[in-house]
Amino acid sequence: MILTKKRWLVLAASCLINLCIGSLYAWSVFASPMAAYLSKVTGSEITSLAIIFTVANAVGPITMISGGFINDKLGPKWVILAGGLLFGSGMILSGFAKSVPTLMLTYGLGVGLGVGLVYGCTIANSVKFFPDKRGLAGGIATASYGISSVLIPPVANALISRMDVTAAFKWLGAAMLAVICISAFFIMPCPKGFQPDDWKPATSGGTAPAGKDWRGMLKDPMFYIMLAMMCCGAFSGLMIISQASPVAQRMIGMNVSEAAAAVSVLALFNTAGRILAGFASDKLGTVNTIRLVFLVSAAGLAALYLCGTGDTALFYAGLCMVGLAFGSIMGIYPGFTASQFGTKNNSVNYGIMFIGFAAAGYFGPTIMSALYAGTGGDNAAFLAAFILAAIGFTLTFLYTKQIKTQK
Repeated sequence: MILTKKRWLVLAASCLINLCIGSLYAWSVFASPMAAYLSKVTGSEITSLAIIFTVANAVGPITMISGGFINDKLGPKWVILAGGLLFGSGMILSGFAKSVPTLMLTYGLGVGLGVGLVYGCTIANSVKFFPDKRGLAGGIATASYGISSVLIPPVANALISRMDVTAAFKWLGAAMLAVICISAFFIMPCPKGFQPDDWKPATSGGTAPAGKDWRGMLKDPMFYIMLAMMCCGAFSGLMIISQASPVAQRMIGMNVSEAAAAVSVLALFNTAGRILAGFASDKLGTVNTIRLVFLVSAAGLAALYLCGTGDTALFYAGLCMVGLAFGSIMGIYPGFTASQFGTKNNSVNYGIMFIGFAAAGYFGPTIMSALYAGTGGDNAAFLAAFILAAIGFTLTFLYTKQIKTQK
């Protein structure tokens, strides 16, 4: 009874931690003032720091996987503490950076690797505590990470306006380091075989946890289907999140403040999708929910493809559907991975599955930029993402067929 209630405290602490590390997605707030600062310090013009954000996202799976191994041996508390120190120190030291290579080291590697350590543990551990509500627990834990991109930018902007960008890095880094490390002491490992009171595992229907370690998972054809589905599902969201503001300005004719509002709406629907889809997957089944998600994503991309100058309502409709679909995939997959391969090794297994997200994070923005440079418009990128959503939808049926084959 006590542990059944205490698991909600663990989930709440995990959400607070994820709210801090989700500030990674507030990078756009720091990018321009930091580029101006470094240009002044170095004496050479620096127009873009996009590579810093790309590196920070790309290195996450490295520590998600390695941290997962440590989590399974020592428990999540110590991994989160180490990750919090790495994340907070990276933020603070970014305030002392006087060159792009230094910022690459402090923010790109320090913050990025810290996020991977922390995120993998909070998500995997939360899902283990909720075998009866895996989708909802994963959705809530990932939603707290997503909502950070809405809550942190105003705070960062206020600090930058009152002081400067370097001071903002230092103050936010110190505050987040303290919050993460204190919250880590409220995190406990989920006992092996834990079951909430008055709940029994289903004996029929759905996929029973296979209990595979990472080696067994990599030998299972199902892993590659799920990995491809995750990549297809995250592609459009990461592609558009990276370019939402400039797309709103050049396609629709929005001004800077209007485009910023559109980015905030995208972030809100991204967050809402993580909770709604997690809840829906517990009720409708994971695969049925993922199919619905791909249909919503395709509809959103079609709306964006049809947009022209002044089509604000259609643009917002497309943006909201893509954000909702992207958040849904991120909310569903922690529980989906645990349901397919078991909870015991989910810290490592989900870290490996997250490579699908990292691949989408690289190819989505890269392909969009390349297609814009080649065609002078964004329609080709929306069409490419639409095709991938259709492929993802098709893969759900291949998944179902494989499930029947394995029975």
